[in-house]
Amino acid sequence: MSRQGGFTLVELLLSVVIIGMLTGLSLPVYESFARRNDLDITSQNVAMALRRAATYARASNYDSAWSVEVQASSIILFRGTVFASRNTVYDETVSIPGSIIPAGLGEVQFAKFSAAPNTTGIITLTSTTNDVRTITVNAKGAVTY
Repeated sequence: MSRQGGFTLVELLLSVVIIGMLTGLSLPVYESFARRNDLDITSQNVAMALRRAATYARASNYDSAWSVEVQASSIILFRGTVFASRNTVYDETVSIPGSIIPAGLGEVQFAKFSAAPNTTGIITLTSTTNDVRTITVNAKGAVTY
């Protein structure tokens, strides 16, 4: 009698169960990592937009002041000081993931030449995992996060 090599049904089921358990345990860790990564990237994008607006205003790009509008779903760098009547051709828009909730300063305007902000304060970004990042704009226009 010759016996053929192979896997039994029990061995196959055990392998499938182990792979399923590993996958089930790793998904929450991956989701937490992805949310934290989204939060870090969004805070960098907000700081970048604020710094770029200050640089554009200091250089008097297009002979104008520059501003940043932080909304629930996007960050908009725009030319001028009035968001409603801006020329959208000059807009630079970055999306905010739905898992992040911005709070604090909604709009920061930087004066032409001096790049002095019209307001100072904090922009707070909160993720659905309750991680928080803060971006601070001081009276000199410096942006820290």
